[in-house]
Amino acid sequence: MTPGRRRLAAGAAALALLAGCSQAGARRAEPSTTATSRAADRAASGVDAAKGFRSARGYRATPAPVRIDIPRIGVSSSLMRLGRDAGGAVETPPLSRAGVAGWYELGPRPGDPGSAVILGHVDSDGGPAVFFRLRELRRGDEVRVGRADGSSVWFVVEGTEQFPKERFPTDAVYYPTLKPGLRLVTCGGQFDRQTDHYLSNIIVFAALRG
Repeated sequence: MTPGRRRLAAGAAALALLAGCSQAGARRAEPSTTATSRAADRAASGVDAAKGFRSARGYRATPAPVRIDIPRIGVSSSLMRLGRDAGGAVETPPLSRAGVAGWYELGPRPGDPGSAVILGHVDSDGGPAVFFRLRELRRGDEVRVGRADGSSVWFVVEGTEQFPKERFPTDAVYYPTLKPGLRLVTCGGQFDRQTDHYLSNIIVFAALRG
């Protein structure tokens, strides 16, 4: 039981005890059984006490990410918000904005426990896109994520890997973790001209800078 609930329970018990003492010392004006029952119900539920309860702790939500900078490969981009498409898959930025990366807002915010995911295109019909050089990142490289309140959070690359799209490591990218992490995702590998898609994904794994 939490401290707040213990206080509410103690208050309810005290109210019930006072009601009992009052009834014993004032036999001439005993309340009806129905009234007593209703009063006991109110005391037991703690509804009135809960209405005025305020936690002594204050919580501030982590600001949303609005920008990403990767000095090692010259990336400096605003971040659009991404959700899921009609088929339930994670959205990617539209090709019309291939120069902009996107944050998957249904997952953790960068700096919160869990893996925050940022996606971007490798190229488009117009040429190289925002994550064209993502495959060049190596262990120790740094990534800065700017937040809506003007603050920043830094991550350090732990590794860069390539996976065939049919064996995308969903758990490694999206599975909840206790430590803050960052996953950067783009396309890569061989390009299939028949389907007009790359056959693999490039994924950068990064951890919160200590």
